[in-house]
Amino acid sequence: MKNRTSRLSLAGLLALTMALIACERTDVDTSSSPLTASNRTDVPERILEMGAETIEVRPQPNPDRNAYFGDLHVHTTYSFDAFAFGTTATPRDAYRYAKGEAIEHPAGFEQRLREPLDFYAVTDHALFLGIAAAAADTSTEFSQLDVAEPLHDLNAPDNKGILSLLPRLSAFQSFIPSVLGSILDGSIDPDMTTEITKSAWRDIVDAAEQHNEPGHFTTFAAYEYTSSSDDRGNLHRNVVFRNSSRLPAVPFSRFHSQNPEGLWDWMDELREQGIDSLAIPHNSNGSNGQMFKLVDWAGNPLDDTYAEQRLRNEPLVEITQVKGTSETHPSLSDTDEWADFEIMPFRVATNLPSEPAGSYTRDALRRGLALEEHGVTNPYKFGVIGSSDTHTGAISDDESDFHSKLGLLDSTAELRGSVPLPTWQSYLLSWLDNPLTTEVEDKTYMLTPTTTFGASGLAAVWAEENTRDAIYEAFRRKEVFATSGPRIRIRFFGGFDLDKSLLDDPNAVSKAYQEGVSMGSDLTARGNRTPRFFAWAMRDPLSAPIQRLQIIKGWATKGETHELVYDVACPGGVAPDPANQRCPDNGARVDLSDCSFPEDTNNSELMAVWSDPDFDPNQRAFYYARVLENPTCRWSTWDALRSGVPTRPDLAETIQERAWSSPIWYVPTTEAVARR
Repeated sequence: MKNRTSRLSLAGLLALTMALIACERTDVDTSSSPLTASNRTDVPERILEMGAETIEVRPQPNPDRNAYFGDLHVHTTYSFDAFAFGTTATPRDAYRYAKGEAIEHPAGFEQRLREPLDFYAVTDHALFLGIAAAAADTSTEFSQLDVAEPLHDLNAPDNKGILSLLPRLSAFQSFIPSVLGSILDGSIDPDMTTEITKSAWRDIVDAAEQHNEPGHFTTFAAYEYTSSSDDRGNLHRNVVFRNSSRLPAVPFSRFHSQNPEGLWDWMDELREQGIDSLAIPHNSNGSNGQMFKLVDWAGNPLDDTYAEQRLRNEPLVEITQVKGTSETHPSLSDTDEWADFEIMPFRVATNLPSEPAGSYTRDALRRGLALEEHGVTNPYKFGVIGSSDTHTGAISDDESDFHSKLGLLDSTAELRGSVPLPTWQSYLLSWLDNPLTTEVEDKTYMLTPTTTFGASGLAAVWAEENTRDAIYEAFRRKEVFATSGPRIRIRFFGGFDLDKSLLDDPNAVSKAYQEGVSMGSDLTARGNRTPRFFAWAMRDPLSAPIQRLQIIKGWATKGETHELVYDVACPGGVAPDPANQRCPDNGARVDLSDCSFPEDTNNSELMAVWSDPDFDPNQRAFYYARVLENPTCRWSTWDALRSGVPTRPDLAETIQERAWSSPIWYVPTTEAVARR
């Protein structure tokens, strides 16, 4: 009874009181009350106006940090080459795509992500920024110049078919040199092109501001600095600004300096004005040894000043993207069975071979240790990310839905060189002075660099929340990782007090932060103690199971550097073979008739607490984690399967998607190094 009374007093008291008040005040005329005047015409319809103001609901920051995936290398219609490839997607289209909307490919089909991304940056080329689009638009002043006439209405709806490829490429081959020559000889006022660039840059920044949603989706104002060495070695960098509250009116380009050190000087000057940015080298694989040289632009040996400036401005490197993966090369890592992964052997935008030494990130990490051995600050202490380098506004990192990066130029399986050309096309192309075809086992294929391209990749960070500040801070501390496309998550810590209890501890990550350092950090020696490394890889549920978790070590001794690959965790809890540090074959295979793979051959995650069996406390070293999926079909196999033809025999049928952590550097004491 007490409970019932209590419920009555709580649930019914208000209703009873209001009923009594109503009975007692039957003499009160309520007809004039605006609250009961819904049937009257002499009172306003609303008492208060309903504004559009909203409250912001943001996820709470996570002190253990979340994995966020994105792309920091995206081109739209403002890039001269993307425009030439038929791209009309704007920066706003690119951001809509990253949020999960569909946008149109230059060839007319729909591009849509399997799942939205967390952050995105449009990075159009500063070189000739917006110039091609302005030339094609016959309403602009620039389009009225003779040099612009070949591009008039280039990307009009009725001028974007496959048959437009040769005319549009011919037009662009003359356009860029003609514009540059006209600027140099004074027949084009440089102020006219500068104003076009300013306008395009402002629109890129405005689009980033419009689509930035703190806590949910992050954008960055960014662009590409596009330079090369005199021998056509790739020196491209993407420049990413911390925020957009204050920015330079014109981005620094090759027009300002061919030398990347000039870019760093400009970035330093901006930083003194409170404008922070970082540059991310990409496609070092196509640099012909120029990206990670042991001399500066003038040919002088690297010194501390050079190293400190490079570290300040370039804390990250893009390790994988559509134009191949730049982790390592078989000729540089002959003990790594997985080194031959999506190798793009050419200098960028050429068919010239690229020298591997000085062009790959693992080699650069080793070079950095060698410099330290000689008393020079290490300029190659970088974290690693992936990105796409798409030129359609939309990334293409799904093997089963690969549409590459060159718009109309590689929009079909035939143009990508993965399936034979129809007889009439091969016959037509054979009449050209410069053949565009190649013969493979009596079948004619398009001769194109796209066959060496990969469906890659993604940038990923560990950050407290999805905001510019949190993600940019992750860039700066190098707590970043890269994937070849799948949303694999990988964590990597090093410390002297980490132990195997972490493997079963629900608070493992918190303890690892407390007792060790995360990826991207230095681990300073503690006497002769051996460090332990905590590595943890988690599968992408939309991709294949994980096959193995590895740690790659590089070290320096007596003026030389070395490397080894260790498998540290295998499926089903099986231990690696101590004789060769390798997991046994887990039997995972792909059915090439439909590209299906078994789901029961692996775990959804692998983790290990590992100590280096060959550790020497007196040796400088770096360690990073790499995780490999089970084999899956490569994009070229998917193309052949959909076309109903055999796979091209000189292309790999399967690949193993993967992810890489940023390194941890073991730093011995000065005394230990001196004793060596």
